[in-house]
Amino acid sequence: MHVAVYLPSDEKTKDWCQMLGDLMPDWSFEPMKTVKDPEAITYTVVWRPPTGGMTGFSNLKAVVSIGAGIDHVLADEDLPDVPIIRTVGRDLTQRMKEYVALHVLRHHRALPALQASQAKGKWEPVIVPPATGRRVGIMGLGNLGAEAAKLLATIGFDVVGWSRSPKEIEGIRTFAGKDQFGAFLNGTEILVCLLPLTEDTRGILNADTFNRLPRGASVINAARGPHLVDADLLGALASGQIAGATLDVFHVEPLPAEHPFWYHPQITVTPHVASLIDAPTGSRIIAKNLREFEKTGTVADLADGKRGY
Repeated sequence: MHVAVYLPSDEKTKDWCQMLGDLMPDWSFEPMKTVKDPEAITYTVVWRPPTGGMTGFSNLKAVVSIGAGIDHVLADEDLPDVPIIRTVGRDLTQRMKEYVALHVLRHHRALPALQASQAKGKWEPVIVPPATGRRVGIMGLGNLGAEAAKLLATIGFDVVGWSRSPKEIEGIRTFAGKDQFGAFLNGTEILVCLLPLTEDTRGILNADTFNRLPRGASVINAARGPHLVDADLLGALASGQIAGATLDVFHVEPLPAEHPFWYHPQITVTPHVASLIDAPTGSRIIAKNLREFEKTGTVADLADGKRGY
């Protein structure tokens, strides 16, 4: 089998080709940019592929997304009509759980305020309720969201979840669909976005959403940058409706140096590391999926291009 690999960095593309080739020596991996025989390509492994980059691959069987999301693949307006395979696994889920727990606890225990007091050299205790008295709302109850919700519940938080379609998670009260979105937001003091990016979820972190939360709530976005309306967050922070935010994803990445998020005292910026996929782990998952798909025509991590995830 012949596989074309694309990442925005030529160096990273070569690294992925090397690692996948070591794991699958009976397959051929080459950078998409240097493909000389497009008809020989049967699979692609990509992260943010360029529009039209796969147009000539007439024998393509499937596209593999280097990551759990497929929005970056669907952004290719000339994408061939073939199955899309997501890359997920225990390591990626574990990393997201760690990130969500870390930043939920930071907001819950008012760590940003305590750090500000330290910077001023002032002894200013902040009293917060125990986790049992704090409601955390998880938007998106796929594998990542469900596991994060269950971890937060074991810490003691009052955890609720919201998703496009009904989900059942033991110990978690769940809501579904547009009709139940308001009920989900009501009382949620720390809102965590782990939604897939679709036309329905684009811009969902907006002024209307923020205004439905209790005053002084916090927001964590570890999904995709376009879920957030940047100006609405800045306005909600200025008014006090939102007390603080942790943002791991942005409309433009890397986040431009002049963007106000970098310097806002109530915003924590992290460089898309919540569930960062490393090449050794990702290569093992992708190799397994490629072999299984070639053998059976399907894998457990097959995405639904029409739904967007």
